[in-house]
Amino acid sequence: MGTGSREENASRKGSRVEPDRLSGDAPCIVVAKEKNALQIVSLDDAAAQLGLSIGLPLANARAIAPDLTVFDADAAADVKTLDDIACWCDRFTPLVALDPPHGLFLDITGCAHLFGGERALMQAVCDVLTYQGFTVSAAIASTSICARTLTRCISGQIVADGEEADAVDSLPVSALGADEAIIRGLRRAGLKTIGDVAARAPHEIAARFGAAFTTLLSHALGEGDAPISPRKPPPDYIVEQRFAEPVTTEDVISATLSRLATTLVKSMEKQGKGARRLEASFFRTDGAVRAITVDTGQPVTRGEVIDRLFRERLEALNDPLDPGFGFDLIRLSAGRTEIVVQEQRDLDSHVHDNDELAALIDRIAARIGAKRVVVHLPQDTHIPERAVLAAPAQQHLSASTQAAWPVRVEGEPPLRPLRLFEKPEPIKVPFATVPDGPPHHFTWRRAVHAVVRVEGPERIAMEWWKQDGQVLTRDYFRVEDEKGLRFWIFRDGLYGSELVDAEGKPAPPNWFVHGLFA
Repeated sequence: MGTGSREENASRKGSRVEPDRLSGDAPCIVVAKEKNALQIVSLDDAAAQLGLSIGLPLANARAIAPDLTVFDADAAADVKTLDDIACWCDRFTPLVALDPPHGLFLDITGCAHLFGGERALMQAVCDVLTYQGFTVSAAIASTSICARTLTRCISGQIVADGEEADAVDSLPVSALGADEAIIRGLRRAGLKTIGDVAARAPHEIAARFGAAFTTLLSHALGEGDAPISPRKPPPDYIVEQRFAEPVTTEDVISATLSRLATTLVKSMEKQGKGARRLEASFFRTDGAVRAITVDTGQPVTRGEVIDRLFRERLEALNDPLDPGFGFDLIRLSAGRTEIVVQEQRDLDSHVHDNDELAALIDRIAARIGAKRVVVHLPQDTHIPERAVLAAPAQQHLSASTQAAWPVRVEGEPPLRPLRLFEKPEPIKVPFATVPDGPPHHFTWRRAVHAVVRVEGPERIAMEWWKQDGQVLTRDYFRVEDEKGLRFWIFRDGLYGSELVDAEGKPAPPNWFVHGLFA
């Protein structure tokens, strides 16, 4: 095929239908509230044979078939089911896109020969989904819109390049999936099939029904195509292992990952690249897919490192990897890669230290999560709680080693506390020297501290260009109590200018403790 786009439209027989709740061959329908009325949104074959159809009000349906079994639609479950089917379809191609509410687009360019050709691939997809209880309609065409149009009327058709117009010529205009008002207008104009519409000049159709419908029609005729948007961006490199018999043992799974890691490294080595993000996908025979991702701080170029990272990740899983009836496909992909920069590693001890530290961070991050391993970077601001930024260590390790921190003056006490609270904690100050003096004693966490030594104040004004004047100026004091404990406290606001109430009268200040010195 030219572009190899294929579209698969799977519709559920009924939301929240449980087979053990059904009695005999009673017709079943699924209803949802639309336009302030309960209408049929899905039905089974028995209901369809009675003349029921999608969009029919529930009251009318009950009049036709009083013994109906009715279920409420579950939109969230439908979305999850479609997403699960899309995950399962990843085994055929990495380019899988959702076509809500009940369809999928699969770009099978260059993939069909791996499954015995287009016909065999389509049959395999339909057989498995049908066995799972879904009603499936599938088609293959060079444009995604043409394939989707075919699935609304015909299932199992494969259209060769250049034959799109002939394939959809006799289909009703409703197969295009346009707005109901447009379809009704086309029928009133006597245009009942797509061929009838295509026979008219494009400018006539655009003038009556809009440019969007004209574009949709041209794509269905194979005269252009809108690119699909895959659920996940395609990885840079993919290697996979398919099994004739499903595997369930941990030893086989680990050995397979090791072989795939070696193959993946060889593929990247040819282009001088290393992996920064790796994903292992495990496809079960029952359709469930489990994906495990690991990130690295530096490009990985050795298979044993990849193998070790995934071992750490698998051992730390809260939800262990469950093979069920076995995995029939294991895939390892590199979603993000970088060019490897060669460095002198024989004489430079710092390079070895950095490599060992980066490897340690990768192992810890694989076990407890990348967001929990952080480094601190200085920020160009005088606001105490914003002067340090906690960033993931894997992405900012080199920046942290080169960061320039303020140098402490030798022989002088530290200006900032060893422990800085994430949020300043309020304290009670009965009285303090006005206008900018320290308190004589304060109460913090139900304990009274008498102040015996004071250094300050250090006035810190907020960043007015960011705060819109809503944050008050602070006067910080380094104080020591009678037991030798040192605190970093501040008064929030200035007397006379900022500490006033709504009537302009003086208001009492609020005091906070922001940190503790060693």
